[in-house]
Amino acid sequence: GGGEFGPEWHRAALREKRHKAFEDFEAVAQDLVRRGITTHQQLGCIGASNGGLLMGNMLTRSPTLFGAIVIQVPLLDMKRYNKLLAGASWMAEFGNPDTSDWSYLRRFSPYHNVDPSRAEEYPPVMLTTNTRDDRVHPSHARKMAARLREVGARCVVYCENTEGGHGGASTGEQEAQL
Repeated sequence: GGGEFGPEWHRAALREKRHKAFEDFEAVAQDLVRRGITTHQQLGCIGASNGGLLMGNMLTRSPTLFGAIVIQVPLLDMKRYNKLLAGASWMAEFGNPDTSDWSYLRRFSPYHNVDPSRAEEYPPVMLTTNTRDDRVHPSHARKMAARLREVGARCVVYCENTEGGHGGASTGEQEAQL
C-alpha cells in the first residue's frame, strides 16, 4: 500500500528499508499496550499476502508482543519467493535473493528466522493458504507451519483451502470457516 500517504511513503520501506514497515507495526502495538488499551496477551494481529509477510515478521521478530497471530496466504520464504508463481514480479519491491540482495532479504524472511530457542515464546499462530492461489504459492504457509512444529512452537494451526484463489476462500461459507 501506501496510496493513502503517497508514493514517497511507500518507497520509504522498500528493499533494504523493509524493516521500517515492521518497526512501524511494532510501535503501534507497543503503544496500544502502553496506553492500557489492551495487553500483550489480548492483542492479536492478522494479515494476508504482503500483510502475511508482515505477520510472519511479527511472529519471528516480536513473538511476545502478541497473544495470537493469523497469517493468511503469506509470503514467508524470501529466498525462493522469486521462483514461485508471481514472485518474480515483486523483485523491484523486495530485491533479488539470487544476488547480494539476500544479505538484507534474509533479515526479513520469516521462514529463515524461526528461532528454535524462542519456540516457547511464539504465540498461537494460524496459517491459512489456498491450493489454487495463483499469486503466492501455498508452499510458503506449508513450510512455515512445518518449521514451527519442528522447533516445538506450542500452537500452530494450519488450514489449506482447495477452492478459491489468492483471497483464500471461494464462498462466504468457506471464509467463515477460516
